Amino acid sequence: MIVAQAPGRINLIGEHTDYNLGFAMPIALEQRTTVRFEPDESDRITLESDHETGTSSFRIDVKPGDVDGWAAYPAGVVWASKQAGLRVVGGTMSISSDVPIGAGLSSSAALECAVLLAINAATDQDMGTLDAARIAQRAENDFVGAPTGLMDQLASLNGEADRALLIDFETSEVTPVDFDLASSGLALLVVNSNAAHQHSTGEYASRRESCTRAAAILGVDSLREVQGLDVLDRISDDTDRRRVRHILTENERVLDCGVALTAGGFRRVGDLMTLSHASMRDDFEITTPHIDLIADSAVRHGALGARMTGGGFGGCVIALVRTAALASVTRAIEEDIANAGYPVPTIFTARAGAGAAVLS
Repeated sequence: MIVAQAPGRINLIGEHTDYNLGFAMPIALEQRTTVRFEPDESDRITLESDHETGTSSFRIDVKPGDVDGWAAYPAGVVWASKQAGLRVVGGTMSISSDVPIGAGLSSSAALECAVLLAINAATDQDMGTLDAARIAQRAENDFVGAPTGLMDQLASLNGEADRALLIDFETSEVTPVDFDLASSGLALLVVNSNAAHQHSTGEYASRRESCTRAAAILGVDSLREVQGLDVLDRISDDTDRRRVRHILTENERVLDCGVALTAGGFRRVGDLMTLSHASMRDDFEITTPHIDLIADSAVRHGALGARMTGGGFGGCVIALVRTAALASVTRAIEEDIANAGYPVPTIFTARAGAGAAVLS
């Protein structure tokens, strides 16, 4: 029996910058997906999950389109692994997870990375975290059909306790940054709106297409190559212009956040989070009135800063809150949400956790 685990992630700042080869700063969560794999050298993998009834199965020579639903993620990892020349064996996988699903906390990448580590351990294959992240990303992009960037997988595989991860997507370099909030009397509050988001919907893809279109107009391969906001005048379409402005300013906010964290400047970190949310709301248009209410409520009631995290259109808001104010801020957010008639949120505090690993 092989046991592998991989965490979900929260993105502190840097949304939709990964596929534009920019910067982002996620943390791995302490919440994890666990895969227990019993290989049997057959040509079929059978799955069961604590979140699903019954079992699913597929052949190890699976192809895109053969499997749908949640089982498409493990099947995609098997397919992408074989495309990369790795050996895969059949067997039985039992999957359990405490990573919230559909909340923008990357439950899909946690599942992909845990499955990949388990099947590699079964065949005594080892690889670096970047290669593993790319295989898991290909599973999500080309098998499942969700056009996500590489951030989720890199965060899940490279996580460190009490460290944020400054990721440069042009070089794929991951630089740990101190994120020990407790020692500064702070906590990261996570407000799950319980309004599920879907990465595979057309909205996410349309944002990516807008960035690609704008890059072509500007004559660059990616928006990472663009320096300064003066180039925005060259983009005639107002929507594309605002999308580019978000990416360029968000990259600067990520870098500024890294500097502020290194200096212990948490007030500045909070301000940058709030500015990031405004940019996602006004320029990239990926928030919702529900999410905006939560972020605004957190700041009005004492949070240093707040922003949506994840691909958008639902999911979670994160807020940087002084530990002494956690109870009052939480209570105020709950009251504001109830008064607006939205679903009861799930609220918890998060801490940066370790990355994916094979336990046995």
